[in-house]
Amino acid sequence: MNRVPLQQPQSCGPWELKERLGTGGFGNVTRWQNKDTEEQIAIKQCRQELSDRNKERWCLEIQIMKRLDHVNVVAAREVPQGMQKLVATNDLPLLAMEYCQGGDLRKYLNILENCCGMREGSILILLRDISSALTYLHKKRIIHRDLKPENIVLQQGEKRLIHKIIDLGYAKELDQSSLCTSFVGTLQYLAPELIERQRYTVTVDYWSFGTLVFECIAGFRPFLPTWQPVPWHNKLRQKLDNIIIVYEDLTGDVRFSEHIPQPNNLNSLLLEKMERWLKLMLKWSPQERGKDPSATPSDCFSQLELLLQIKLVHVLNMSSAKILTYSVSDDETVANLQLRIEKDSNIPAANQELLLEAGLALEPHALATQCAIDGRRTDFPLVFLFDRSSCVYEPQFAPRTLPENIRFVQTDPNYVLAYSPLRRTCGQAWHTIRSLKEDWQRLQQGQKAAIMSLLRHNSSLSKQKNEMVSMYQRLIAKLDFFTTSLHIDMDKYQEQTATGIGTVKVSELEEEMMQLQPDIVDVQRQPWRSGELHGCFTFKFCFYVLCSKTALCRQRVMELLPKVEGVVQKMAESEQVLMSLQERRQRELWNLLKVACVSKNDLAFLCAVVQLENHTPMQYVSTLSMESIFLRILRKWRRCWAFFKTAEVIELHWRSVSMCTPRNLKLETLSTHSPLMLTGCSSDFLLLKSTTSSFVLVVLRSRLLSTHQSDSL
Repeated sequence: MNRVPLQQPQSCGPWELKERLGTGGFGNVTRWQNKDTEEQIAIKQCRQELSDRNKERWCLEIQIMKRLDHVNVVAAREVPQGMQKLVATNDLPLLAMEYCQGGDLRKYLNILENCCGMREGSILILLRDISSALTYLHKKRIIHRDLKPENIVLQQGEKRLIHKIIDLGYAKELDQSSLCTSFVGTLQYLAPELIERQRYTVTVDYWSFGTLVFECIAGFRPFLPTWQPVPWHNKLRQKLDNIIIVYEDLTGDVRFSEHIPQPNNLNSLLLEKMERWLKLMLKWSPQERGKDPSATPSDCFSQLELLLQIKLVHVLNMSSAKILTYSVSDDETVANLQLRIEKDSNIPAANQELLLEAGLALEPHALATQCAIDGRRTDFPLVFLFDRSSCVYEPQFAPRTLPENIRFVQTDPNYVLAYSPLRRTCGQAWHTIRSLKEDWQRLQQGQKAAIMSLLRHNSSLSKQKNEMVSMYQRLIAKLDFFTTSLHIDMDKYQEQTATGIGTVKVSELEEEMMQLQPDIVDVQRQPWRSGELHGCFTFKFCFYVLCSKTALCRQRVMELLPKVEGVVQKMAESEQVLMSLQERRQRELWNLLKVACVSKNDLAFLCAVVQLENHTPMQYVSTLSMESIFLRILRKWRRCWAFFKTAEVIELHWRSVSMCTPRNLKLETLSTHSPLMLTGCSSDFLLLKSTTSSFVLVVLRSRLLSTHQSDSL
């Protein structure tokens, strides 16, 4: 439609006429806006000179529009009060519809970006929307008969563009004059049986839909778009069912092909499936069109739905710059995907590192669908494949295959092309340049993902280092505390401290990580100053040097991580052992202190111990306090411990504190109650039993004690 400017403003109550959206053979369409609510509607008005048959069709279209309700079919609105009398120039009713601000599909296809076809995501969205609308109409026993880009409008939704079908239920009468005057650009979307004025079914919409989809993929119509109706029809009758394109090459020869031509924006996997589907939609015979007896399900829309449900994963191999596309199931894991990648890239699965754009690595046990796209998404997320075994990246990329028209021009630069092939050749040249630019942009995205991954690992390494240093300092403090509090027990802990934390290992790891930091900072810097321009080879050399540095730093970080984690684990184990020993020592000391809390009857027991140990007269011992007796015993044992290198520890149980008196002390030989071999020990050593407490005493051989009888208390 061509928009016509208004000569003078016109209003109907709160509604104000804004512009004429288009004028054609059917009449005109205008856009109105409510000044109060800012709601916009499109008013369609038919020409007065329509035939009676077309007037009936017009009234039928209004009735059909009012009873339809589908998101991909333009919705009818109520005509504002008073507008029928103001606008209508005849007795035919007006048709009010929702206004779609995105324009029609033809306008979208004419954008330079779509000169060689729409983007893959946009094509999938178009397929989903229009197939859903046609399925809905056919269930309502409605045939559109005039499906083309001009009859599909775009409305911006919350997340994406929504395609809607317009001009429902209205078709022009096809006679010889209309065939000759309006064939180009309109009638090429019509099915052959409509042009031949034969009986038709819903399969006429299949032909129109297939033609429209082909144009959205390749950027031009599939069957001799510049030919006149009669030779076009005669030549097209020669095509077989598997032929989906008939075109005229630059030399003027007509060629038949069953493949979608290059360039286009579909990946290889989706391109193959679309070719099979288009062969169903573009069959010449209306009885066979849209059916595949060898497939289940056999109808075209069911097969298209299966195609749209495919989840695709695009993997960019950073070593070859090739994009590998895989269809994944809902329960397929990343590990299974890596095995498939190994067959295509020759990179072992163990050496593969799959990174998302944010630098996050895909875990082998995770689902592959987390990075997949389907027919509901328009974006093109990539997974970047790196080889862990290689830290050097070189320009070994395979060049793109140039389109046929560009190769022809390179072969014969002086050949003068007609307007239509020249326009297509220029579009292919622009598309090729844009594709090369996007290839480099994707490589830069992969490099950014590698840097993000490096920074993420470096952050984890820094946290581990800080935790290691902090834990090391805590361990040193606890070790110092433990050492100062254990003057007597230090010899027993020599073996533990000798196999504990080693400061050399921590210092070496910290020094190695500090040496790595300048390399990581250097990787994040640009290899050239901001604003400087360099040649292609300089830029390429710097790019691969930076890629190699990034990979090398990542490898060094990954090597350091397990070392730091191992040291941290060993320090944690040593800390637990140290605290266990400290708790044991504390329990032993407190058990000794419990002796000071015994009753008055225990004094006699302690006196007996002092007398036995030191051969002191009982009369003198009885004059001492309980604390003095205990401290004298402890002091004596500590001197013995410091003097002798060897000592044996046994546990003495004090069974009944109230019964422990010099009269009923029970003497037993130590050899019968201790696992130690006490050869030569006299009965001076007693086994004391208690039901309320236990403590550890240092017991020395009696023969050694006899040498120190001269020591006084």
